[in-house]
Amino acid sequence: MMKNMRRGIPNLFKQGTAHIRGKQDAVMRNIEAAMDLATITRTSFGPNGMNKMIINYLEKLFVTSDAATIMAEMEVQHPAAKLLVLASRMQEREIGDGSNYVIVFGGELLKQARSLLELGLHPSEIIKGYNMACDAALKALDDLTVWEIEEKNYGQREMIEKATYASICSKQYTSVDIINPLIAEACMAVMPKNCKNFNVDDVRVAKMMGGNVTSSEVIRGVVVNRDTDGEVKDVKDAQIAVFTCAIDTATTETKGTVLIKDDKQLMQYNESEERMIEASIKAIADSGVKVIVTGGSVGDMAKHFVEKYNMMLIRILSKFELRRLCKTVKAHPQVRLGPVPPEEQGFCTRVYVREVGLKKVTVFQHKKGDQSQISTIMLRGSTKNILDDIERAVDDGVNVIKSMVKEPRFLAGGGACEIELARKIADLAGKEKSLAQYAMKKFSTAFEIFPTTLAENAGLKALEVLTLLYSEHEKGNTKAGVNIEGADIKSSVKDLTKDNIFDALGTKKMAIKLATNAAVTVLRVDQIIMAKPAGGPKMGQRKGHWDDQD
Repeated sequence: MMKNMRRGIPNLFKQGTAHIRGKQDAVMRNIEAAMDLATITRTSFGPNGMNKMIINYLEKLFVTSDAATIMAEMEVQHPAAKLLVLASRMQEREIGDGSNYVIVFGGELLKQARSLLELGLHPSEIIKGYNMACDAALKALDDLTVWEIEEKNYGQREMIEKATYASICSKQYTSVDIINPLIAEACMAVMPKNCKNFNVDDVRVAKMMGGNVTSSEVIRGVVVNRDTDGEVKDVKDAQIAVFTCAIDTATTETKGTVLIKDDKQLMQYNESEERMIEASIKAIADSGVKVIVTGGSVGDMAKHFVEKYNMMLIRILSKFELRRLCKTVKAHPQVRLGPVPPEEQGFCTRVYVREVGLKKVTVFQHKKGDQSQISTIMLRGSTKNILDDIERAVDDGVNVIKSMVKEPRFLAGGGACEIELARKIADLAGKEKSLAQYAMKKFSTAFEIFPTTLAENAGLKALEVLTLLYSEHEKGNTKAGVNIEGADIKSSVKDLTKDNIFDALGTKKMAIKLATNAAVTVLRVDQIIMAKPAGGPKMGQRKGHWDDQD
């Protein structure tokens, strides 16, 4: 058997295993795959970014320019491109914004590395240069801070609007003046005394079809997407009882048999059942409760007695929504039917049913002066895709606030910060004696992709805009960025900080670090070994219950 075996690496593995090695095959192929991925999302960068139309494996349609959504719904197979996707997902998870920045910058770093590899530079020299340049860029960012919010001003409306303006511009450029005040109002309503404990989950979004974006509003409380189960539709100063059990006749854990001999016994049995339910409902009403919320089923007889005692009844089927409601009204969920002590009850200024478009919703609303635990932005729009895209813009804006309370410093936007970084790293590369200087120069050149992309997506001449940007920065105007509204070349570069275009320092630091790490990881690979895929049905792409995404 040993005599008949051929020699060589292919015979080390099972039949069907793919083995790719060498600079041209393994390294260049990986770089090309990452560059192709960056090319897809690059045209979606900035306020004038184009939308992508994606139909996922469930045939669900997405029309968006949000890179995080594009990456989540695209099933990228190439292992090198997957590294960039994982880096962008980490950015989205940690910061909530800047995932497109990671992919575009990572792809450009690899593109610049390709030209160095073709010149004969070893990947280890490129990796060393990239790591040195990344450390220098992260240090330089601290010096490029142009605006810092003091801790006492975190809750001020003007500061919140100023901080989130650029982030929302990149997603909803035409609607930014409508969406931005809504986000500021919602965040102010739930901002805790210690601002560093701000939680993005406290700002909810309710999407309602019909109308337009201008009809959107903020509600201090929770909006439940269903009508009440009874006739009571409006309750003021409501004491609320929340039950996780069914509001119906109690059932025993063990099976039992009831022997009924005649019609009198049958009537007595029915009457005793009614008396039991009425006693339970009356005990709840006597404890001062005006609104009953349940996560279980409701029997017809129970509904009758709830109506009799003039209480509102609403079913919430999602346990996550039930939990959020408890947090909003400060109620403790009850596991059995019966009287609810006052300390276990919740309170809401007003609970009412409201018709929005063609749908009825139940609103749990607090007074304007009250500190609400949760606030809801009710978005209106003509189509589901528009509502989804606005929701993504809202999520990005709220995540900027989360980033702001941890790192309150901001940089000049519109590519101004990137040009300044490119200049500083190019100067450092000139002082470096080793071969890493070439990689550092390429790292600085990679930063030019951002102002270039902004100019291209706005229909401006990228090369002329880039030349003018460098000229302005050489003169000392370090806040000069790409003005996408410029009518000609001269007006295409200006100080955008006057227009409230700022980039969060925390977002930029994390994005540069993740993109560099992803690029370096791809450059370290010199062989690809892929086993033959196993037969049988493919494993599901989505794991967990659909309600976990709520």
